[in-house]
Amino acid sequence: METLSGSTDGTPSTVGPRVARRPTMKDVAALAGVSLSTVSRAVNGTAVDADLAARVHEASRLLGYRRDHAASTLRRADRHSASVGLIFDDVSNPFSSAVHRGFEDVARGRGVLTFAGSSDQDPEREQEMAHALFSRRVDGLIVVPAGPDHGYLRREREAGVAIVFVDRPPSAIDADVVLTDNAGGTAAGVGHLIAIGHRRIGYLGDRSALHTAMARLEGYRAALAAHAIAYDPAVVRLELGSSAASRAAAEELLELPDPPTALFAGQNLVTIGAVSALRGAGAQHRVALVGFDDLILADALEPGLTVVAQDPAAIGRAAAELLFSRLDGHDGALRQVVLPTRLIARGPGEIPPAGSSSVRAA
Repeated sequence: METLSGSTDGTPSTVGPRVARRPTMKDVAALAGVSLSTVSRAVNGTAVDADLAARVHEASRLLGYRRDHAASTLRRADRHSASVGLIFDDVSNPFSSAVHRGFEDVARGRGVLTFAGSSDQDPEREQEMAHALFSRRVDGLIVVPAGPDHGYLRREREAGVAIVFVDRPPSAIDADVVLTDNAGGTAAGVGHLIAIGHRRIGYLGDRSALHTAMARLEGYRAALAAHAIAYDPAVVRLELGSSAASRAAAEELLELPDPPTALFAGQNLVTIGAVSALRGAGAQHRVALVGFDDLILADALEPGLTVVAQDPAAIGRAAAELLFSRLDGHDGALRQVVLPTRLIARGPGEIPPAGSSSVRAA
């Protein structure tokens, strides 16, 4: 948009607006007194005389020039963009953000930029996000799968895009994957409650369509069977996708004629709902609780929170190692990494059943 200003003789003159622009390689070449090709070689890290390179880098610093990765990608034969996309259920979930950070710690050391987004557990949204990332020529993709069919990723993988799944295995496609020992971790948590003396242990689980939810339910049932305790569906609530749903389910269990003396919560949002229900009923010091996934400030609660902890940052780092090895040329067999969990005792998981003299097993 043009603006008018008065001239020295009183007549209006047309003055164009001042438009700031980013410095270009041509600007750098002019300031450094070198050719455009020399600037290109210097900023892209190819062979160039040391003195000329120093002049180019000093001119770049003075001008505030930044290399255009997108333009560089179009010029390169291998089309590598030095960027990777990550698709999570919800980037605001502490688990997702910790996985992202673990991946980013590895990626940053390689000069790779990461883009992350949320699928909201919607298969169509997952595909839309994947295609949006591919359109930006990401070199790799990390996916927490939401949909039942990941065959749509085959073409991109055949084109050279590295793909790694985390938290859950994919379907309709074979790929590298990083998982947590969900069944084993849950069995250890439920076994911990059994060792305290509990025999009626309620279970609050996530949506049954999720691999993690079913693996954790399997661990719960395995722990009961290992101690000759019958599985009772009356104290099991599944399909809990939010803390509000979990709270309502936990309240139902606490109001049963024969309520559970302990609860196991199958993921962090479910655990939050269980904590809320116990506090609402004044039962936080009477009913034992163990949750799967650690929570921020879990040790600051009164009582604290006993959890089966994953290591999401380690999941992110392991996914990065798998993905970058593929980008570096590894074409061997597909790999599955299963990371262990650890039980962190903070009090609620160590509450014995009423009337019991049991103490926490060593």
